[in-house]
Amino acid sequence: MNRPYRLMFICGLVSTLGLGFIFSGGQSAKAGVESCPTPALSRFQRHIVARGETLETIAQRYNLSPATIISMNPNVKNGTVTVGSELQIAPYNGIVVEVPQGQTWRQVAAKYKVRADAMFEINGCQKDPRIVFVPGINGASTRVITAPPAANQPSSQISGYPLPAVTTVALPYGWQVNPNSGEVFFHSGVDLFAAIGTPVQAIAPGTVAFAREQASYGKLVIINHDGGLQSRYAHLDTIKVTAGQQVKKGDLLGTVGTTGQPAAKQPHLHFEMRSSSSVGWVAQDPKGYLKK
Repeated sequence: MNRPYRLMFICGLVSTLGLGFIFSGGQSAKAGVESCPTPALSRFQRHIVARGETLETIAQRYNLSPATIISMNPNVKNGTVTVGSELQIAPYNGIVVEVPQGQTWRQVAAKYKVRADAMFEINGCQKDPRIVFVPGINGASTRVITAPPAANQPSSQISGYPLPAVTTVALPYGWQVNPNSGEVFFHSGVDLFAAIGTPVQAIAPGTVAFAREQASYGKLVIINHDGGLQSRYAHLDTIKVTAGQQVKKGDLLGTVGTTGQPAAKQPHLHFEMRSSSSVGWVAQDPKGYLKK
């Protein structure tokens, strides 16, 4: 199948199947891992073109480039939309790609120069998808996707340690192999061994964006910091802050627990650092931020 025909085939899937993209193994795009975002292919919207709307105004409404809308809708001819026609609207700038036979989604990520971990999460942490959403294509900014953002070099203001004392790393950040199943998975944070009840502290000043139970994260606190950075503290036993609260470096957020679905059997704190991007909060290696 040559490339133009392949793209038309994919566009046809978008138009015909709507949100029901099917992955190999009988898994739909909606069947993402709980701790990951809803797969991008499950977040498409339908838009009925109203009188007076143009491709440009519709793109602005959804914060997309016109090229993204065109790539998802083969019925858009020469950049012109027809009143009453239905458009498929992607959640981000990007394209839908069928993974070629004999290749993996990682090879597709490499081809389009997209960070593998970002593409893994945006597609719902699927093990072996055959149709994937590739973010940041069609003229969209790919600065934070193609390479680790400048935030990987944290300022002195965003550094600290979430526990009273430095402890052993139970599971590091990055690609890991599950010792039980042998499956490869991406660990978006770092697990720090600590006894149940150990105080968990904010590593830097910020605003509490989330403070409650969240699927496999268990009891979770998320803090938004200046500079488009975010820290996450998961598997807590107790939560001592509320959403919207301002916190300072060292403030008590909660205590270590075993809620959710921890990867390690021994009690630990799951800690993440993320940076804001055009495709959401992208995981960063916490190592450069953890300083006692």
